[in-house]
Amino acid sequence: MLSASPDNMGMTGRILIIDDDPRLAELVSDYLGEAGFRASVSTTAGQGVERLKREAFDALVLDLMLPDADGLDVCRRIRQTSDVPILMLTARGDAMDRVVGLELGADDYLAKPFEPRELLARLRAVLRRRTGGPSHNVLRFGRLEIDRGARRVSIDGVERTLTSYQFALLNALAEHAGRVMSRDQLMDLLKGEALEAFDRSVDVHISRIRAAIEDDVKKPRRIITVRGAGYVFAKEQDR
Repeated sequence: MLSASPDNMGMTGRILIIDDDPRLAELVSDYLGEAGFRASVSTTAGQGVERLKREAFDALVLDLMLPDADGLDVCRRIRQTSDVPILMLTARGDAMDRVVGLELGADDYLAKPFEPRELLARLRAVLRRRTGGPSHNVLRFGRLEIDRGARRVSIDGVERTLTSYQFALLNALAEHAGRVMSRDQLMDLLKGEALEAFDRSVDVHISRIRAAIEDDVKKPRRIITVRGAGYVFAKEQDR
């Protein structure tokens, strides 16, 4: 097997590989390991998405053809809650897949078969373009911190418990801080998340998020209700 060139050493991080080909996944994992990365492998889309919810990764290598889901759908779901860099792999030669993948939020695209050295070079290029590294996944508003990679919310360093959907809802509001978001807009942003399909469910989840992150739920300062319009996440918060 090829060895990673020492001239390119220095950039490291945690990489998640979602690919159902165990031989290829092992080859890529070993090669990235030699280059200084820590690589983990998930062989199904479901397993990979769940792992992204629990752990923080610096980049994702995502196969387009998976046994339990289409890689394009997986990319779309991930982009609803995370901006982790995504390098897509495919054995299909359709140029439209590449266009759609990039439009859905993939950072780069590599056709199979490929040289491990090219994958490593593309992965490093993707990481270089994402200034700030892992901290790019963290949103901070005063005492409130939203770690999108680890899917954790904390205030003054103390973690607050939210369900997966509640985290995604909070993240959607925070990404549009200062902008009034209607219930329809929020539900549209979170289509990939499990949720009862009616408006009042958004209100219920908002109340539970407030219970977790507001100092006084009767006088919320982080998530504000705009009567007849929806909710707005406050840009300026307590320091």
